[in-house]
Amino acid sequence: MLTIKKTLTATAIVLALAGCTDAPSGNENTASGAAETTSQTVENTLLQPFKGPYGGVPAFEDMQLADLMPAMEAAMAEHLAEIDAIANNPEAPDFANTIVAYEKAGDTIGRVYTYYGIWSSNVSSPEFRELQRELSPKLSAYRSKINQNSKLFERIKAVYESDELNTLTDEEQRITWLIYNSFARNGATLEGEAKARYAEINKELASLHTRFSNNVLADEENYVTYITAEQLDGLPESFVKAAAAAAADRGKEGMYAITNTRSSMDPFLTYSTQRDLREKVWRTYYDRGDNGDEFDNNDIIKQILTLRHERVQLLGYDNYAQWRLEDRMAKNPENAMALMMKVWPAALARVEEEVADMQAIADAQGADIEIKPWDYRFYAEKVRLAKYDLDSNEVKQYLQLDKLREAMFYVAGRLFNFDFKPVPAGTVPVFHPDVKVWEVADKDSGELVGLWYLDPFARQGKRSGAWATTYRRHTTFDGDKNVLSSNNSNFVKGPEGEPTLISWDDAETYFHEFGHALHFLSANVKYPTSHSGVRDYTEFQSQLLERWLTTDEVIDEYLVHYETGEPIPDSLIAKIKKASTFNEGFKTTEYMASAIMDLLYHTTDPAGIEPDSFEREQLKALGMPEEIVMRHRTPHFGHVFSGEGYSAGYYGYMWAEVLTADAAEAFEEAPGGFYDEEVSAKLVKYLFSVRNAMDPAEAYRMFRGRDANVEALMRDRGFPVTSEQDK
Repeated sequence: MLTIKKTLTATAIVLALAGCTDAPSGNENTASGAAETTSQTVENTLLQPFKGPYGGVPAFEDMQLADLMPAMEAAMAEHLAEIDAIANNPEAPDFANTIVAYEKAGDTIGRVYTYYGIWSSNVSSPEFRELQRELSPKLSAYRSKINQNSKLFERIKAVYESDELNTLTDEEQRITWLIYNSFARNGATLEGEAKARYAEINKELASLHTRFSNNVLADEENYVTYITAEQLDGLPESFVKAAAAAAADRGKEGMYAITNTRSSMDPFLTYSTQRDLREKVWRTYYDRGDNGDEFDNNDIIKQILTLRHERVQLLGYDNYAQWRLEDRMAKNPENAMALMMKVWPAALARVEEEVADMQAIADAQGADIEIKPWDYRFYAEKVRLAKYDLDSNEVKQYLQLDKLREAMFYVAGRLFNFDFKPVPAGTVPVFHPDVKVWEVADKDSGELVGLWYLDPFARQGKRSGAWATTYRRHTTFDGDKNVLSSNNSNFVKGPEGEPTLISWDDAETYFHEFGHALHFLSANVKYPTSHSGVRDYTEFQSQLLERWLTTDEVIDEYLVHYETGEPIPDSLIAKIKKASTFNEGFKTTEYMASAIMDLLYHTTDPAGIEPDSFEREQLKALGMPEEIVMRHRTPHFGHVFSGEGYSAGYYGYMWAEVLTADAAEAFEEAPGGFYDEEVSAKLVKYLFSVRNAMDPAEAYRMFRGRDANVEALMRDRGFPVTSEQDK
């Protein structure tokens, strides 16, 4: 999941600025600020332009935390000076001196944010978190000075309303609208007290988002379950070895560590026969941010919701979701909720069937229990064995991390004509020994596309989950810039000298995140703003790439046994495909519960919300099965409360899955299947390379010849299809 992207590149910052707020329109401090910036640039690595091969790369090996605060302050001052120069330009505003100038501004702070993102997501520490708490309000105030710069906005507005607009290219017209709309929707039109309050709210929210995220990370680091050899019953050998290594890394030699991450929790709940330990691990994971201690997030959530609601009311909206979805594909929360409600009843009905199957097995085995949330994965695995004779651990023996990476490269070569070659160690700086780098080039011309960084393994100081980001994005408006893309995961590293084996779900996630990387690498746009994402669309491309994991070409060549090297048997693949919709009730319901709650939180007056009880009450009203919990319970729902990227927008994964299922059917119908050259070319041209330089709905119609509908999703999940289920 794009889970996103905590790192803000120069491109992302340009867009993010329009999402905040209050600028001195004069330039009283510009000269001294610029002089100070120039002086510090010479001394501070974080401020330096990227140097070295491949068009320059981040100097990760020279990162020093002591440089962060002065670098960020100098970069903010430099960017504000650049913005003031645009705002106070005596020439009449036009596309070149306003929009293009705006696009060029902010290179230095974009580079600093690259390092900031690495500290935040990949190598966090208590010292960094303290700096982060101090920096958050300063960054918010800086963004506000840009977004509420009235002279700047008036110039942008003038270009947007000018006759010149009609003479521009399609991409230039679109980025002008995107920039204007972003400013207009984020406080630029406010005056006086309302304008000042808007900026203050953003400052408060920045601090609260940081506290929320750091609290979750603290619980992930502090709550580790250690078990002994007598408690390993049922656990696969590969998991046991990895747990032993994780314990040794934490100074607990001879014990086994179940870390508080999904990649560790999930297999433990699937295989451990120790029900009391399953409950303990389950509670530890799902209680993150909800332990009633110094890292509890419930009060922070209340504050975040209250401030978001107040802020959008200043802009004239009824609720936060109404404001957030206005420029998304869904357009409004009613449309988003309507999609969810088309799928929700079918998901609940499937869960009821799944629980009945599990309870029957538990009863037959004399377990004398009622299925609880910590039993779901364990008994689902038994049902899988009984119904499909499919053992997840047997499948895992054919899912080697390195071989799956090679499979992804193969797919990228067939669809995108990309060639991946490893960069020799030491050629490109990395921030941790686990990180490896590949050169990406066009297979035919040999022309460099960019680099791909991979940071695959879990460790202390790294946030949980999987995400993709960039350290530089492709643009051509100011000289060709190649791509520095990155994938990050939290797989449990295999023992020294042995391959890392992962689950089928993790393999799908691996392909998913690589889909985001391909979206970055295949970009063919001119301007930074064309990279701005539409949240209920940007997950579509990565979700679609998951489908290539089950293509014959990948199965035959890359899914081989880690000991024998033998290809995965056809009989096992047949079982996997037969069971493709198995446990779909669980997967759909746990996700949708989080997505629906996200919308409910952001369409309800926060004065009446107490997060802990609100979650329980609303889920009960929705008929949430007692055997399942939200995929992301509210106190650790980082997508929504550690920032605003997915707030009121977590439904977007489902919206994107409608597109995914529909697009997959286009390949299934093609003569060449998933490697059909004509459909692949349209995929790259309309769905990957254009980024946001074209309206997403129009881009999808160019690919498919029509809009998508929800029926494809229902078929894909094995749910009943009714004639009313159209998008």
